Amino acid sequence: MPQLPDQSGTFNASRAAWVALVLLSAMNLLNYADRYLLAGVQPLVQNAFHLNDERIGALTFAFFITYMLAAPMTGWLGDRYPRKPLIMAGALLWSLLTLSTALVHTYDQLYLRHALLGIGEASFGIYAPALLSDSWPPEQRNRILTIFYLSLPVGAAMGYIVGGTLGQAYGWRAPFYVSAAPGLLIVVVVWMWMREPERGASEPGATSLLTARQYRAAVLTLGRNPAYWTATLGMAMMVFAMGGIAVWMPTFLYRHGNYSLAAASQILGAITVVDGILGTWLGGWVAQRWLRRNRAALYLLSAWSVLLAAPFALLTFFGPRAAMVPCLSAAEFFLFLNTGPLNAAIVNAVPAPIRAAAIAIELFMIHALGDAPSPRIIGWVSDHSSLRMGLSITLITLVVSGGLLLAGARFAPPVNATRT
Repeated sequence: MPQLPDQSGTFNASRAAWVALVLLSAMNLLNYADRYLLAGVQPLVQNAFHLNDERIGALTFAFFITYMLAAPMTGWLGDRYPRKPLIMAGALLWSLLTLSTALVHTYDQLYLRHALLGIGEASFGIYAPALLSDSWPPEQRNRILTIFYLSLPVGAAMGYIVGGTLGQAYGWRAPFYVSAAPGLLIVVVVWMWMREPERGASEPGATSLLTARQYRAAVLTLGRNPAYWTATLGMAMMVFAMGGIAVWMPTFLYRHGNYSLAAASQILGAITVVDGILGTWLGGWVAQRWLRRNRAALYLLSAWSVLLAAPFALLTFFGPRAAMVPCLSAAEFFLFLNTGPLNAAIVNAVPAPIRAAAIAIELFMIHALGDAPSPRIIGWVSDHSSLRMGLSITLITLVVSGGLLLAGARFAPPVNATRT
């Protein structure tokens, strides 16, 4: 793997790996902050463009449609070409599109902008985990990906808080002006400081690059990989719930909790950052220790955390107003427990030469079945009944997710196995 020189003129592999982890985690934070800005100002955008719930939910649908369509090509590129410039290009694109959101004046322009944003985010979401997996051996990936995905709740919280607070004070366009600059800056920092490892560098004996025929054959083997598919489909059902809740919860607190838009966004942001950091860290810590005794630990922890979240989500939607915020906090905490373990289960289930393609297929599936349709479905149900009833659909998918992950535990591969 490419390494950074130390003062003696030799090279230090661990330093390059840690630099990559820090920079990609910072970029992931900005990625999620930009993604959740719209949720933070959603009621203001609805008022500005006179949109019902189904049409505002369609914006997220548009984002994930292009995200999914871009995933197969970006996955192939990530397995064949250097990933660092591809990561930089994706970050540059999403930052410029975030800025452009402040300039739109029709719903169609907003829809197109949100659709194009999926291309930029798809590239980063595929390449970063694959690159980090080449920097760390299988037994360390749960720990490293847990650190990487800690930036998810922090970034989402930033998006909610910046969107709701600035939106209420200065109008819905202001947050998009503010959020674009950091993404452009991180592109420059990645270009200057990050080094890319060779494919398979963390797995001795693994082939780094396959011929076209070998590559096609290896990708086709994914269809016969139950460890990969149970984790992927289990995540898809969980993402249906998380994606729908993430998009609609600020509006739910605004409508049914009688909070102001700024207060609703700040409450959700605070819950997300606290639960996200504690839940993601604790889930990764428990799974890392459990993994020493049970190779299925990544699946089992993920399954039980999803199942434990369901009753608290139920009380959030239908319980008394006094229980709304505490139950939401408990539900989010349990959902964040599996962030690192479930992503580690997926990358550990596939060989290094096709890891970007496998992540691309996984992202396609979790968004096609998960958070691409869920905000729009929830919005449609809300238009025809209530937002409470729309959100209740997520309870079904949480239970299905837990069942799939429990079934997948029997297929978990040994973490110290060399996959070639």
